[in-house]
Amino acid sequence: MTEFWSWWIIVIVAIMIVGSFVILHLTRKMEDNGEDTTGHVYDGIEEYNNPLPKWWLNMFYITLVFSIGYLVLYPGLGNYEGYFNWTQENAWEKEVAAAEEQYGPIFAQYLNTPIPSLGSNQEAMDMGKRIFLNYCAACHGSFATGTPGYPNLMDDDWLYGGSPETIKTTLINGRQGMMPGFGEQLNEEQITFVTSYVTSLSGRDAPEKEVAEGKELYQMNCVACHGADGKGNQQLGAPNLTDSTWLYGGSRKVIARTIRNGRQGNMPAHQEILGDAKLHLVAAWVYNTSKEQSKQ
Repeated sequence: MTEFWSWWIIVIVAIMIVGSFVILHLTRKMEDNGEDTTGHVYDGIEEYNNPLPKWWLNMFYITLVFSIGYLVLYPGLGNYEGYFNWTQENAWEKEVAAAEEQYGPIFAQYLNTPIPSLGSNQEAMDMGKRIFLNYCAACHGSFATGTPGYPNLMDDDWLYGGSPETIKTTLINGRQGMMPGFGEQLNEEQITFVTSYVTSLSGRDAPEKEVAEGKELYQMNCVACHGADGKGNQQLGAPNLTDSTWLYGGSRKVIARTIRNGRQGNMPAHQEILGDAKLHLVAAWVYNTSKEQSKQ
């Protein structure tokens, strides 16, 4: 913070501490005659104006002295860092380093084992699942079945591919999905036509005239990403439009909204968050568990 605000905080804190000492000193009573009252009376009961017990008064003084010592040793006075130079970042880094020293070898023992082979190691799978629940479940769900906008990881439909290497690449670098909106190029009637054609690709009924019109518009605007057959492109992350898997939902209303407004999808990179060993275990759990689920 700026020097002005730093000194502002220091002065305010100093005034509060000194003021507390002054108030305690001025309001203490050294004698108790048992007769002095505040003048307050309620239901025949008078309020005595007796001094605080000595132990209670001393506790206030001890608290103020402790606060001074704390502010000397730890940050609390503006930009002053304290004698111990303590920061929450330093404390966090020490805890992380200690945890890595203790638990790092446990994760690292599986790093050189191929991902498919880890499927038969229950301990490794349990570790991968726990890491997934901590870092990935917020988006993909506790059972990795996804939510609208976040892919289901338990089926065999993959936007970028489902090989072990591709899954690790996704975890390492993240993904930035982008479909441009066509609301400015196409009017609402044309969007309806394209919607009908897209729904027909997955075997659903749609008006034939709209399908025919939509096919022409699709060929002009959508082929570059989704392909002439609508089966998508994993290199681009363009989804397959011919199956029943829909990232954002497959109703006509949702499809039309997607065509009109486009979509922006972002998965953050997890290399720095997880590190190589944990990342390897998560990839192993996702790959092997999805294989098992797709067989059922």
